[in-house]
Amino acid sequence: MQLSGITIYPVKSCAGINLDCVTLDCFGPVGDRRWLVVDEHGCFISQRDHAPMALVRVEQVQGGIRLSLGDSSIQTVIPGTDAPELRVSIWEDSVRALLADSRAGEWLSAQLGRPCRLVYMPDTCQRLVDGLYARDGETVGFADGFPLLLISQASLDDLNSRLDKPVPMNRFRPNLVVSGCDRFAEDGWRRIRIGQVEFDVAKPCSRCVMPSIDQATAQRDGQINRVLASFRRVNGQVLFGQNLLYQRAGSLNLGDSVEVLE
Repeated sequence: MQLSGITIYPVKSCAGINLDCVTLDCFGPVGDRRWLVVDEHGCFISQRDHAPMALVRVEQVQGGIRLSLGDSSIQTVIPGTDAPELRVSIWEDSVRALLADSRAGEWLSAQLGRPCRLVYMPDTCQRLVDGLYARDGETVGFADGFPLLLISQASLDDLNSRLDKPVPMNRFRPNLVVSGCDRFAEDGWRRIRIGQVEFDVAKPCSRCVMPSIDQATAQRDGQINRVLASFRRVNGQVLFGQNLLYQRAGSLNLGDSVEVLE
């Protein structure tokens, strides 16, 4: 088995960036979901209720990011420590964040057709992973709940064999894709090693409406979720992919070997 895909999502719910290698820090893959789009009340906005976010492309630039949609774009820098703070809510968590340049929020508001602000999670922030699964006080950025999501290519291939039209992996927005294993083999893993980094396989990922959203058009196709539910529903949740935790930082590269430890 080997690592065949690495993706980060610098702005939660916006387009991802495929990489050849990535370093892990205390938040997850470096650059992954440190930025968040929030409404006027500081509550996070995602594709779940605003599918066009999928169309916002993100490019990492020196000291910040560039956002693009169609022919329009804007560049913003990582807020400094003197930037205004905003308490934002993401699921059950309330997190301290730094406000980005107001022009970025104005641009997002115009492109998405609703009031938006862009915020950044500073290095000093500590958002803890759910204590039911964390082993050593692990932290996470603005990802839903865990620093990494892994899916095997064989699992997607199995799903696609059941669909009228196959879908790409980006429907499920994993960070890591593993090739060379059986379909849904990841369901039985408890600990794995990728390259030199060891991971706990914390829990399956329960899927919401997002896999139904075409990441290239923002159009919805309910068949994906219906088919998934027909054979991946467990205790009322539709499961696809596995959330990972780790205690020691390191680096991952495409082609790294994947070994099941438990």
